Amino acid sequence: MANLPPMIMELAMPTPHPNPPPLAGEGTNDRSATISFSLMDENATLALAARLAAQLQPGMVIYLHGDLGAGKTCLVRGVLNALGYKGRVKSPTYTLLEPYTAAGLELRHFDLYRLQNEHEWESAGFRDEFDGVNILFIEWPEKAHIPPADVSIELQILPQGRCAVIKGHTSTGRACLKQL
Repeated sequence: MANLPPMIMELAMPTPHPNPPPLAGEGTNDRSATISFSLMDENATLALAARLAAQLQPGMVIYLHGDLGAGKTCLVRGVLNALGYKGRVKSPTYTLLEPYTAAGLELRHFDLYRLQNEHEWESAGFRDEFDGVNILFIEWPEKAHIPPADVSIELQILPQGRCAVIKGHTSTGRACLKQL
């Protein structure tokens, strides 16, 4: 687990969503687990990001779902800041990939929104980033044929704030969720 600076304790903690979806896998063949959080403001998103940062393991693949402006990049920025990253964190909307190093971890933030086809993904050589060491945050993962996620996070825009629905799809992902 990542070593977090003490400043994260000052952030407002996200609260469990009042009507969380049932745990997936109950009465089905789906072995994923699901939790959700109400995120009333950016501080709550950053607090959730800090909690997630503490659970990251090398090689994790994290899908980020949500409409434009839902807070996907804000969440990644919060993870990086919680890990002690001091540089600018920008959306990879035009570059498609932004690499970061923080707390001894290699993180990659992809935004695949602008991909036109599978060939663009393959020709860019992004598959090489899936090396079992890099922690991958991937916005718009449905735009390319990529390895499955350990964790998926859907950020939903609500009339007041956001809701984060987080699913653990693998044993690593489910272990992450248990600690959130």
